[in-house]
Amino acid sequence: MADELSFPTSLGTSDPTTIRLLGHDLAADLMGSVGFGELAYWLVAGRRPTPGEVRVFEAVLVALADHGFTPTAIAARLTYLSAPESLQGALAAGLLGGGSRFLGVTEDCGRFLADTIAAAGDAAATAAETGDWDAIALDAVRRARADRRLVPGLGHPVHKERDPRTPVLIRIADEEGLRGPHLRLFEAIGRVHPQVLGRTLPLNGAGVCGAALADLGLPVELLRGFALLARAAGLLGHLAEERRNPIGMDVYLAVDRNAVYQPPES
Repeated sequence: MADELSFPTSLGTSDPTTIRLLGHDLAADLMGSVGFGELAYWLVAGRRPTPGEVRVFEAVLVALADHGFTPTAIAARLTYLSAPESLQGALAAGLLGGGSRFLGVTEDCGRFLADTIAAAGDAAATAAETGDWDAIALDAVRRARADRRLVPGLGHPVHKERDPRTPVLIRIADEEGLRGPHLRLFEAIGRVHPQVLGRTLPLNGAGVCGAALADLGLPVELLRGFALLARAAGLLGHLAEERRNPIGMDVYLAVDRNAVYQPPES
């Protein structure tokens, strides 16, 4: 006789009378007692975060929730204009735009920092003890320049001198004892990169969020997911505002009425 099918999970299960989540009774133990940010961290990490970890994690979510009329927000609003019966489509359209220029930098930076620390080996262990990450940062920036790669987390299209989110998140992490190697390496990159690039760029908010999430021990392969989780709230806000005070039609008409035909190159 064949074995019964089995699909193990440590997340959620339910029966006719009870919903279990993370080993707890959802209704009796979690609802009203656990915040959404804490739950999101717990679901991914598989352990309940400390209050300090929750504070840093939720600061990241707040930092990434919205940044104005970015392409992701415009995509969501225009999709809602085209298909107002499909809220999920509009929300998904905005989330699908989370890539290397918007939102995806959070994961790209976390991965860059984690790879740099891993490659540094004993030097990274020494830096963690001494607090001096500048040599490792300088080598990482030089390698990226030699390979003609951008250093994730450097520069911002709007905040040319300083991203206001960056020092605040570093301060919060420091207050909670969670200013770890990824954040410290990121700060060092901010100090040394002008020696290589010949100009000074700000450490952007998406990058510092990636560093903070990596210091929380969250998998770097999933960091973009947290950026999308945060931006989902912002996009929902944009769609709610689009219902109250629509601008999607104006955006569409501005592009459509100013389109200029150019004959294709022969």
